[in-house]
Amino acid sequence: MSLNQTPRGDRLHIALFGKRNAGKSSVINALTNQELAIVSDIKGTTTDPVYKAMELLPLGPVVMIDTPGLDDEGELGEKRVKKAKEVLNKADIALVVIDAQEGITDFEKDMIHLIEEKKIPYLKVYNKMDLHKNIWQEDHAVFVSAMTKEGIFELKEKIGKLVPSEEEKFQIVGDLIQPSDFVVLVVPIDKAAPKGRLILPQQQTIRDILESDATAIVVKEYELRETLEALGKKPSLVITDSQVFSKVAADVPKDIMLTSFSILFARYKGDLEEEVKGVKALEQLKEGAKILIAEGCTHHRQCDDIGTVKIPRWLGQYTGKEFEIHTSSGNTFPDDLASYDLVIHCGGCTLNRREMKNRIARVKEAGVPIVNYGILIAAIQGILKRSLQPFPLASMILDEI
Repeated sequence: MSLNQTPRGDRLHIALFGKRNAGKSSVINALTNQELAIVSDIKGTTTDPVYKAMELLPLGPVVMIDTPGLDDEGELGEKRVKKAKEVLNKADIALVVIDAQEGITDFEKDMIHLIEEKKIPYLKVYNKMDLHKNIWQEDHAVFVSAMTKEGIFELKEKIGKLVPSEEEKFQIVGDLIQPSDFVVLVVPIDKAAPKGRLILPQQQTIRDILESDATAIVVKEYELRETLEALGKKPSLVITDSQVFSKVAADVPKDIMLTSFSILFARYKGDLEEEVKGVKALEQLKEGAKILIAEGCTHHRQCDDIGTVKIPRWLGQYTGKEFEIHTSSGNTFPDDLASYDLVIHCGGCTLNRREMKNRIARVKEAGVPIVNYGILIAAIQGILKRSLQPFPLASMILDEI
């Protein structure tokens, strides 16, 4: 992935819901002016949520999500409907596609109720207006024909008005630095990353620094001390991969602020203060405690993988106890969260903000503490207080624990 490509986790997620044959896939194709989704007269063509990353003018980079029909039948159909509803956890905007000839039914009404409960901006998209010419006044409604493209321009305009205005306020690191600042990024060469690439959080952080008119200096952990001595100017911030936190902390003078990519992403995508509170659970874990280690992406596991090998090993070394470790990755996130004593989550760089916040909210609702990789590792290595120095509120919460 190049630096000018928008990662899926940072794209606006637009999800389409509706009954089978309401025309969800056809509406996607009409919106994008491409044959992105399979269209068929046979009911139930879409059997799993389908994600399509693309550019949608005038909105820019988006992910279109086509979902199974809300009226799918049988045991398998129920599972498909459940998957469709789970998409709400990551949808920034919802489009409920309704067959204009049939009108709104209980299936769509129930879905709209769920959407409103989750406070997701939405539109009711009455499709097939080429077959049903009557148009009436209704809140949140737009009338289109995916076949003739009638009303598609108006639909795009209305979607544009639903775009959450706070999206531009969120920065990874831009609000912590000034133009012309130097920022040093410590980047071990990750064996799990494809050759020739940096991993996603590193790419995104570099991009954010450059867009803030500051200078990003990227080094490996064994080159850090020499680089700092050669700079001739004190960097405003050093950002490190969590896995080399201890070495980097020893090499960075105390008068230079230090944090990690994972801690930055806890703030950018999740809830930094809530995840700092979760650190307290480390001291209270009992022998055999049940711990979930969750990641937002799926990747080929290496022999010393951080989620399945390193973190369980560090937990055992730090506490002197053995635990029952469970793992999850990608779109999979357990329903039985209340059965865990602690959830440890990655930085969520591949998840969008809504989904990451939803996961944290679900864990919190289950009464279970949650902490992310970077916060946990910094706590285990005794440098959490220093790594939270750029974030006064989180630092104050840590002092109160």
